[in-house]
Amino acid sequence: MAGHSKFKNIMHRKGRQDAKRAKLFAKLGKELIVAARGGPDPEFNPRLRLAVANAKAQNMPNSVINRAVQKAVGGDAAEYEEIRYEGYGPGGVAVIVETLTDNRNRTASEIRGAFTKFAGSLGETGSVAFMFERVGLVVYPAATASADDMFEAALEAGALDVESTDGNHEVTCNPDDFSLVRDTLEEGFGKAEDAHLDWKPQNSVPVDEDTAGTLLQLLEVLEDNDDVQRVAANYDISNDIMERLSA
Repeated sequence: MAGHSKFKNIMHRKGRQDAKRAKLFAKLGKELIVAARGGPDPEFNPRLRLAVANAKAQNMPNSVINRAVQKAVGGDAAEYEEIRYEGYGPGGVAVIVETLTDNRNRTASEIRGAFTKFAGSLGETGSVAFMFERVGLVVYPAATASADDMFEAALEAGALDVESTDGNHEVTCNPDDFSLVRDTLEEGFGKAEDAHLDWKPQNSVPVDEDTAGTLLQLLEVLEDNDDVQRVAANYDISNDIMERLSA
């Protein structure tokens, strides 16, 4: 029985991992389809070049990437609409939710329901975006280079800033310079661990332990939604609280 139970647990975890992978591929596929409508050649379509790079970074097979692009080119794909939702989570944390959807009524209902369930409130477009700065973000593992070398290379590439920690280097730049900065850094340091356009909070909101648990539930539900591509929030949760919540 113990062996059978262990096998079931392993299969259950594998099933969850497979489901998460399938969901991730679906989201990447949507972005590929939307991006490819601006032209099927990544060399002349920066958004598609980024979408392909992100898909490959998640080990999406080339055949699946090409199929998504061909769907867009052939007009066989669904029409996805880009909609941004903004609101406040528990503790007054500002939240931005970027979506790609083929049914705005469904998506709006699900996003609003998540905010309501976890002590938040959905606002109007622009209600919290002013608290964030739109940036390009390129991330490398800390072992890639010293902080000084990464800082110097990033500035020469046209970046605005570099934040280096024990874990990684986070390079930020203007959105218009994103492709150039990413490509230049990859020429010198190889493929980035992550690279995307992001919302950088201008200020962060400290969150206590009780509030943090509810906030993290909200963010998890939003990120798990099939129509949500990216979630940004301006919270600050201490390492001690995160460790206790993860225990």
